[in-house]
Amino acid sequence: MDKLIITAACDSRVSYPANHYCLPSTRENAVAIADEYVRCLDAGASIAHLHGIRALEAEIQEDGKKLSRLDVAGWQEMTQSIRDRTDGIIQYGIAGARLEDRVPLMKLGPDMMSVAFNSHDEYFQPDPSYPPNAIYSLHPLEELREYTKVTAEHGVKIEVESFHTGALWNLRRLQGEGLLPEPVWTTLFVDWDGGSWTPPEERALQFMVDSLPAGVNWNVSVMSPERHWNILAMAIGMGGHIRVGYEDNPYLSPGELADSNARLVDKAVQLATLLGREIASPDEAREIIGLHSRVPV
Repeated sequence: MDKLIITAACDSRVSYPANHYCLPSTRENAVAIADEYVRCLDAGASIAHLHGIRALEAEIQEDGKKLSRLDVAGWQEMTQSIRDRTDGIIQYGIAGARLEDRVPLMKLGPDMMSVAFNSHDEYFQPDPSYPPNAIYSLHPLEELREYTKVTAEHGVKIEVESFHTGALWNLRRLQGEGLLPEPVWTTLFVDWDGGSWTPPEERALQFMVDSLPAGVNWNVSVMSPERHWNILAMAIGMGGHIRVGYEDNPYLSPGELADSNARLVDKAVQLATLLGREIASPDEAREIIGLHSRVPV
């Protein structure tokens, strides 16, 4: 099987607002957040999944969406700080933002960009003493087709975000229309609270993997602190790839908060080593994913 690609998702306090180790997404913290990504890439991650500088809207807007608004200059500063020091793959996350707001980000030259292939319906409240953070938006086929067009124009590969098998129907449809160049890269999201939830059970992951068409590389993100490492171990053994970091699960074990994202990458590397899976370098990850060699922007 391919070497294991590890993605680090470091910079989000939306999912775990009580995690005091995770820096707020402000312009003042852009370089410090970049430092965290550099430590993860040095520890064995190949992909930096950035959420950049942004703020979640306080309420549902007139267009029926409740999403993040972006500070493009802050994203540029964070991206450049990472690129100056590593050869890691830059993957722009924040699929929970409007397409028109994300086009300026594409002009910064990321390797990849996340696109949710199902409706956004996320509801985070792991600590009842904090108010819930919720994200809402439909992503119909016409919008997804537009994403394939615009990302192709900017030379950015789509990371298909799949929270349930409805996303895989959209993936199959656009793949069949020739709009998703192979190999397709998808992340399967397990135990992300809200109306797009998939349970943190082995059979749920197996079902999603069995539902994938040919020509797809799959990655796994697990939010459950209790089942996180169990499901990731299963993914490693099955030949999939994995994502770790404060956005998904900030715990080294239930109740044991990691004091840095790099500690989570370290554990992922140790787990893969125990299971006999080699770790991909950024160059090896580019080859597996189907990315061109990095070109300075």
